[in-house]
Amino acid sequence: MVELRHSGSSLGSRASSSPMKRDEDASPLIFNDHVLRDDDDDHPRHSFRDRYRSFWSQIYSFFPFLNDDPRFSQHGSRISLLLLLFIAVAGLISFFSILQRLNSPYLCKKDGIVLHCPRVKENPSLWENPFSATTSWKPCAERHDGGMSDLPPENETSGYIFIHAEGGLNQQRIAICNAVAVAKIMNATLILPVLKQDQIWKDQTKFEDIFDVDHFIDYLKDDVRIVRDIPGWFTDKSELFTSIRYDNVPPEINRLRCRVNYHALKFLPEIEQMANLLVSRMRNRTGSPNPYMALHLRFEKGMVGLSFCDFIGTREEKAKMAECRQKEWPRRYKNGSHLWQLALQKRKEGRCPLEPGEVAVILRAMGYPKETQIYVASGQVYGGQNRMAPLRNMFPNLVTKEELASKEELAGFRKHVTSLAALDFLVCLKSDVFVMTHGGNFAKLIIGARRYMGHRQKSIKPDKGLMSKSFGDPYMGWATFVEDVVVTHQTRTRRNLP
Repeated sequence: MVELRHSGSSLGSRASSSPMKRDEDASPLIFNDHVLRDDDDDHPRHSFRDRYRSFWSQIYSFFPFLNDDPRFSQHGSRISLLLLLFIAVAGLISFFSILQRLNSPYLCKKDGIVLHCPRVKENPSLWENPFSATTSWKPCAERHDGGMSDLPPENETSGYIFIHAEGGLNQQRIAICNAVAVAKIMNATLILPVLKQDQIWKDQTKFEDIFDVDHFIDYLKDDVRIVRDIPGWFTDKSELFTSIRYDNVPPEINRLRCRVNYHALKFLPEIEQMANLLVSRMRNRTGSPNPYMALHLRFEKGMVGLSFCDFIGTREEKAKMAECRQKEWPRRYKNGSHLWQLALQKRKEGRCPLEPGEVAVILRAMGYPKETQIYVASGQVYGGQNRMAPLRNMFPNLVTKEELASKEELAGFRKHVTSLAALDFLVCLKSDVFVMTHGGNFAKLIIGARRYMGHRQKSIKPDKGLMSKSFGDPYMGWATFVEDVVVTHQTRTRRNLP
């Protein structure tokens, strides 16, 4: 125990009528040379009354007028009580404020692989696009020349264009759109594109395996000249890079791109029919018509590795991922010493794929209930069922095409990866709400098509930068998080679409 004393000289002289005398030799806020111990018999313990007087003597020392004015001296006890009451009330308020903050849930509680989030009142507009009533949104790809063909005679074309459309389904679509535009600009004849899979997609797919060739040629007959086969005399094997800009290009060329993407590139009838069947099953899973959400979940091993972001996992998982990155992307990996700082920076900037559990928390904060019907378009999720568990447990009505259709129904589409991707594309395109979790051509083409068709359906692109800050804030409560999510994504509905 120590005793703190204030110097009389530092506080000025005190009248003898002062309620309590100060030790004139003691220095302010300096420990007394003699320390009282519990076992010191020469110095008895202070009584409660002495301690009370010592406490209020220090309080009075900060308010000299209490001693100088006789009125305050007479009513000092009343003021003391009022001051004590004020301190007690302030302390009580602070106590309950801290207690409430400690008891408020920090986002969601984790129980093993299960997340428990508080329920949010379901908003009636969850399934509505707030800008669907905008009448100015309409397709702009119509020809403006009266529909008459302006193609030159075949013998006046500048030559032939032959392309390999590489990559996945949606990369191929972009390449085909650009190839038609280039053929138009160069006044050339387009040879039917060849779809060439890259190293990620192992199978080879022909144009006619996915798209309706007759429809493609017929729809564009007034725009470009298209032939099915390579002429026998054609020997030029030079490659054409078909990526062209959208600005500084005549409006008619960009409208032509739209006509190719949204009208000419029509999937085969069997793909369209199977997709319509999946959509019908999604809309009737509850026994009566219900809306459904399509979720494009980008958390495959390749995407996780390419992102160079850090994710929760065991030491063994992290070691294997490091080996994968070093093997697949050695130039970016280098010696690995810079990767941790890079991962932190990318997450702060919102450039990391959202984990399934993070998606679940965001959707719950938006107000989507446990009963929401969700169609998941995704490859094999990195981490398997354990990684998917938080999302699936929070939204149990979550299905994939493999769960909606039988093996026999999907057997004919398993010959080509692009056929399965086409099914996902159409089911997502026709959903009531589409949610993208990371960038990519798939999500951008779907959102672009939904805008082109009138902006009637709702599309959500989570603000990953804001979510990263929220998930990393140990003091953010659930109510604050919900407010941030709702307000932010209400304003992003119209301006976030790529």
